[in-house]
Amino acid sequence: MKLSDPVLVIAVFTVFAVMFGTVSVLMPKIVAPSNPGKEKQRVYECGVVVKGDPWGESRIQFYLFALVFVVLDVESLFLFPWALVFRDAGLYGFIEVLVFLAILLLGWAFAWKMRAMEWE
Repeated sequence: MKLSDPVLVIAVFTVFAVMFGTVSVLMPKIVAPSNPGKEKQRVYECGVVVKGDPWGESRIQFYLFALVFVVLDVESLFLFPWALVFRDAGLYGFIEVLVFLAILLLGWAFAWKMRAMEWE
């Protein structure tokens, strides 16, 4: 087995990756001081003392709106490489993007129908 053998390289890389992950998880538990107390368990919000229950409910519309935003943002990132090779993609690439946009518009229409964009 030579030093440049791909299997050996992958095995060594895997061993180092597992060791790095293990050491990264275990070292803070070994080295860091642990002084639990009532003051450390108190909820801290920007220096303001929290009144009432700190685990209040949030409206689902915030999460739905954020999810739709992230999906549309990621979809626009997928369109950017296609725009760079638009001339080389040909008709097949154009049809693929049309299918991609149709699926995106169907998802957006579904979110609109389910009233995920409303703040009532």
